[in-house]
Amino acid sequence: MSNYWNAKMYYSQPTIQELQRKIQSSNNKANKKGKQLHPIHIEGRQIAKSWWGQAWCNVIENYADYGSRLERGKRYVRSGTVIDLNITKGRVRALVQGRRATPYKVDIHISPLKEEMETLIEKCGHKVSNLETLINGDFPKDLQELFTSSSGLFPAPKEISFACSCPDWAIMCKHVAAVMYGIGAKFDENPFLFFELRGIDVHRLIDVAIESHVDHMLEHAHDQSERIIKDENIKDIFGIDITN
Repeated sequence: MSNYWNAKMYYSQPTIQELQRKIQSSNNKANKKGKQLHPIHIEGRQIAKSWWGQAWCNVIENYADYGSRLERGKRYVRSGTVIDLNITKGRVRALVQGRRATPYKVDIHISPLKEEMETLIEKCGHKVSNLETLINGDFPKDLQELFTSSSGLFPAPKEISFACSCPDWAIMCKHVAAVMYGIGAKFDENPFLFFELRGIDVHRLIDVAIESHVDHMLEHAHDQSERIIKDENIKDIFGIDITN
């Protein structure tokens, strides 16, 4: 087993087999207490499969002060060590199984959006061209730039803070990194959790998008279109005389 330095002491990294045994033990204890856990399960090597989940995982690179913690975090989340992860407005709380019998507690806080909510919702609403896609829980490509741009919806490093009960002195330890990647996987399951995390009322977002779409249709209701058949051509096409 490899070691990492922490507070003048060396801590060994557990093997996958050791982690699995501890995970099972923690799950059994939670079941006996009647506590429902929300674990992260990763199938295959790819942590997130949707473009928004992948974009979140890519952003994580900006938060790490020690690159090695990211690789360990990927290893941990793929091993199923994030045994509980809950997303609420501006906060993520999780339990990560580590070398100790008791899982480590990870607490992530995200600052509220600085941009005025009305302006933000209006931006989203005007960018959504396929409302059915959004309502069905899939982010249209129209929103990609709004999410991934430098002034987008993903939190900047200064807007996010981490805390973990482990003894690692790094700002982002491997347990925090595992949770951050787990969030990306969670967004795959339910993309609306991103709006919850950022404090955006998704129902208002959809309402504004629908209103914007309807207003646009009404504004152009009387515009001429090549797809509209002229009255004088209807008789020739369908044999119906509507002039009488």
